[in-house]
Amino acid sequence: MIAPPTEAPELSRRSLLKVGLAGSMLLAGAGLTATLGGCSRSTPPNGFAVLRAADLPFLRALIPVLLEGAVKPAQMPQAVDGTLESLDYSLAHLSPEMRGLTLQLFDVLALPITRGPLTGVWGGWQGASTAQLRTFLERWQNSSFDLLRMGHASLLQLVLMAWYSRAESWSQCGYPGPPTV
Repeated sequence: MIAPPTEAPELSRRSLLKVGLAGSMLLAGAGLTATLGGCSRSTPPNGFAVLRAADLPFLRALIPVLLEGAVKPAQMPQAVDGTLESLDYSLAHLSPEMRGLTLQLFDVLALPITRGPLTGVWGGWQGASTAQLRTFLERWQNSSFDLLRMGHASLLQLVLMAWYSRAESWSQCGYPGPPTV
C-alpha cells in the first residue's frame, strides 16, 4: 500500500504564472476557433430571428429531455418546433447584453473543444443519448462552479418559459388560458 503524501505540493509564483498563461492561451484559442469557425457569427436559418444553425442541434436534443413528462411522446416533434419558435421570439426581445450572453452559452455548448470537457458529451449533440443529456444537466446543476450552475438555470428557464408560453402547453398543466376581456 502506498502511503498518502504528508505534505501538499507548494505552488510557486512561477508555476502560478505558467498555469495562468496556459489557461489564457486555451481560452484565447477557443475564442479564435469560434470566430474563425463562424460559430458566433453564423446567421439565423429561415424562420428564426436570433437562433443560429449551430444552436439548433443542441436545442433539438435538449428540449425533449426537459419536456419529458409534460408532453406526450407522439406530440414531442411539434412541441420541440414550437418551443424553438417561442425561444427565438423571446431571445429577439431580450436586451442585447442578455441575448449576447445567451448566444455565448450556446457557442460554448456547440464547440467540440469546450463541449466535451464541460458537458461530457464528446460527440455531436445529434448522437447524444437521453442519459448523456440528463447526466450533463445534473453535472451542471450540482457543479461546484457558480458559472455552470447559472448556465443550467438559464437553459432550464429559457426552455421551460418558451414551452409554457405556448397555448398547447396550458391544457397539460390545467391552465385555462388568459381571461377574455
